[in-house]
Amino acid sequence: MDNTFTVSLKQQEKFAFKVNWQQDSLEPLLTDEPKPLGEGKGPNPTRMLAAAVANCLSASLLFALGKFGNELTGLEASIEGTIERNDDKRWRIALLEVQIKLPQEIAKINFAERALQQFESFCVVTESVREGIPVRLSVQDSSGKTVHQSEK
Repeated sequence: MDNTFTVSLKQQEKFAFKVNWQQDSLEPLLTDEPKPLGEGKGPNPTRMLAAAVANCLSASLLFALGKFGNELTGLEASIEGTIERNDDKRWRIALLEVQIKLPQEIAKINFAERALQQFESFCVVTESVREGIPVRLSVQDSSGKTVHQSEK
């Protein structure tokens, strides 16, 4: 795995940017700030960071469960972010709360407890973000039973 990556941005108008992922297989993405600062034509960086955290945790959990022969499809995740002003009155992400819903009951998943104990530490994005933003996580199985919680 290459240890570096490049993403480039080009301003389109006001606060809208075209993001180029520097990978031929990926289409560029338009980002924008919500009104009144921007026009809300695309996700803003705050939402993209939140999506990256939820996606990385979901992928890490699927990978960990897959190591034990589980092939899950239909996993769902949602993330709620809280922004607050810091001591300098600047907006900052104060908390990210992730909920992952497994597509089946925990009892039907091989070595689920072991995978749940390990998967977070392999999530590159979340563990990097946690250096500055608390991330609270809850995993439920298909019956709604909470099978894992953490806050770091």
